[in-house]
Amino acid sequence: MKIEVGKKIHYDSGPNMTPLVDVVMVILIFMMLVGQFVGAEHYLLSNMPFSPNGAGASEAPPGFIPDEPVDIRVDSPVPDKFVATCGQIRTDDPAVLTAALRRVRENLNKTGKADDKIQVKIGPGKNVKYGFLVAVYEAAMNAGFTKIAFATSH
Repeated sequence: MKIEVGKKIHYDSGPNMTPLVDVVMVILIFMMLVGQFVGAEHYLLSNMPFSPNGAGASEAPPGFIPDEPVDIRVDSPVPDKFVATCGQIRTDDPAVLTAALRRVRENLNKTGKADDKIQVKIGPGKNVKYGFLVAVYEAAMNAGFTKIAFATSH
């Protein structure tokens, strides 16, 4: 007697799940990669300056005295080097910039300006790398400034 049950094709095994598993794995890998990139971002803490023309502000409150501005311009004449300019100060060394900014802060303190009334504004040039801005930001922080902001490129 012949048994033909083993040779018969069974069509009741259900739908093919291979494409579904492939799509789910691609989505899973994509989400894992995107999650890693988002976690690697860092934010620099800074206090934004008060702007009378900003969003929602029509005019300055009565008796408002604006912060003393200290502008630092950062340029990159050579791709791997930066130059920071603050008034008469022009240097490419973060340690020298820290010492010079400390002297500026002390001179402003002698004229009666408190540290919380001095606003440092860092303005990057066109081709300035992010690392150079971080070096200038750290120099301003090490000099004792508490209000540091970033301006648009000059």
